[in-house]
Order: sequence, then structure tokens, then C-alpha cells
Amino acid sequence: MIANLVSLFIASKLQKEPIYEGLAMQDGIHLPTAETRQRFGQRQVVTVMQKANESIPAEMTIKEALELVRSSAFRTWLVMDGRGVVGVINLAWLEQELEQGADKKLEELVDPLSFPHVHADHGLDLALERMGAKQVDILPVVNRADVHKVEGIVTLRNVLDAYGVNRA
Repeated sequence: MIANLVSLFIASKLQKEPIYEGLAMQDGIHLPTAETRQRFGQRQVVTVMQKANESIPAEMTIKEALELVRSSAFRTWLVMDGRGVVGVINLAWLEQELEQGADKKLEELVDPLSFPHVHADHGLDLALERMGAKQVDILPVVNRADVHKVEGIVTLRNVLDAYGVNRA
């Protein structure tokens, strides 16, 4: 018993992230953190999320995507492939990437393992923080067991409305 306690103490000092969380993350499973569990009573993404209607295929070129985004009311789009969502793009990012190659496919530019997203049980403050960090106004709400499975979207307007911030 003492040996187990000593090994637990040493492991916690050497390994900051618990092994089970690391293995789950490696398998693409996003478990709720202690911080997420503490926010449970606060405003959550699930209260404002809506159905994801608009997306762009990952096989589309930058030039094609730019034409589509410019003609749309939306300025941020989800990038989808056979697995589901693999990234989020916005108009400014597309215009910047256009200079480096108009014929590049979106799948070459997005990182399917690391893209801005939230889970339904996350707080609205986290959604707002991630939108600001990536300069996007739409975030995919994804499944914890499969980060590519879209459950819905949360928009900047949804979050601001939930906090009572009017357009006027």
C-alpha cells in the first residue's frame, strides 16, 4: 500500500496530465475537464446551439471556396470531408491563403486534429473566447466521442443574444 502511494506521488510530480486523459485525447475522445464540470450550472452551448446547415467540402479549392464565401451572408464556414468536420475557415483567412496558391485544396490547409470547436456542455464564455482567438463567428459543436461528428453550431450572434447584447 505504501509502495502504491509513493508511486502515485512520484507519477503525479513527473506526469502533469493523467495517463487516461492522455490516452483518450490520443484516441480523439475529449473528456470533460474539472473546469468544465465546475461550469455546469452556468450558461452552456447546448442552450443556444442550432442545426449546422452550411458547410464547404474539403476537396474544394481556395479559389472556389472564396467565390462561395464572398457571395454568402456568412463569413465563416465549416470544412467537411467524409469523416465530418475537419476545420473552420473565414473570409479573411481564405483571402490570405489565396496569395500562396489558388488551386490548393482546403484539406491541405486545415488541421483535422486541431481546429476550433466546442462541446455541448461547454460554457458560452469558452465559445466566445475560442471565437475571438480564431477570429471566427461560427464554431462547430462536436461530439465528445468523435470530434468530427457535428451536433450543431454556435454563432457569435447566439452567444451575444444569450447575454442580452442587442444589435442596436
